[in-house]
Amino acid sequence: MAHDIAIVTEAELRQAVKLDLAVIDVVEQAFAALAEGMVVMPPILSMAIPKANGEVDVKTAYIQGFDGFAIKVSPGFFDNPKLGLASLNGLMILFSARTGLVEALFLDNGYLTDIRTAAAGAVAARHMAPQTVETAGVFGTGVQARLQMEAAHLVRPFSKVLVWGRDMARAEACAADLANGLGIEAAAEADPARLVTESQLVVTTTPSREPVLQAEWLHPGLHVTAMGSDQEGKNEIDPRALIQADAYVCDRVSQCEKLGELRTAIEAGLWRGGTPPELGEVVSGAVRPRRHDSDVTVCDLTGTGAQDTAIATHARKLCLAVSAGSIISA
Repeated sequence: MAHDIAIVTEAELRQAVKLDLAVIDVVEQAFAALAEGMVVMPPILSMAIPKANGEVDVKTAYIQGFDGFAIKVSPGFFDNPKLGLASLNGLMILFSARTGLVEALFLDNGYLTDIRTAAAGAVAARHMAPQTVETAGVFGTGVQARLQMEAAHLVRPFSKVLVWGRDMARAEACAADLANGLGIEAAAEADPARLVTESQLVVTTTPSREPVLQAEWLHPGLHVTAMGSDQEGKNEIDPRALIQADAYVCDRVSQCEKLGELRTAIEAGLWRGGTPPELGEVVSGAVRPRRHDSDVTVCDLTGTGAQDTAIATHARKLCLAVSAGSIISA
């Protein structure tokens, strides 16, 4: 018996799926489900293609109570810009959690991943940042730097944002975009230490393999979300910062041990704190990371298949509501 499959392009998804509180809430539900043991999530499948300076990551998860489950394929071929092509692309396939039939093919070129990653940062900010954030800071000048600040502003409406990047021209362009998009004061900051000192909420969004945020810059009341380290070898945060923080939280401990900031702290022989809590435990209320206004908190995000299933299921509902995409019978 034939069934309908929706094929939705990046352009159509950009029209239907926006970074808003509804997306943040859906991603938060996925983290809560992880904490409650309601998720089946295998390890990330990662394959390197050295001759092409490329890699492919595959993530998936089944969440009890969600209508579908997604499988995401994310290629990154980093010499592509020399060919006039984007370095990142990819797609998501949404299956029915009841029948296993393909329901939708999202040719998003990473757009849905960008949205769910920013939403995860907002979940961390909502539950771990100080109640009042006047200034937020971001390390990095790319798409995710912009989206992380946009998402954080939805849950902690700060009045100023500072941007640090290795290229000041790009940092200034990022700051200008954020000023226009959020309607707040924004500026490029050449001194990363000053950015941290002046901010109550900091998000790192770089592909760095050496720490860009030093432990001695931590100050009372600061929250840091590190989301750039999602592969072996990446490292944005001085591992001593994890030890000095009043609370360190992972999105998924097993992933952070291999891909995140925790990996570096373990390799340096610094981490002796046992198994850290996960963000889902914070969302559910089982763990309270910020007990005092002066506490320093750190959240380590490596990206989970549960987030992909959450955003794909949400995108399907939004696309159906506006009849986005083309339908084929298979």
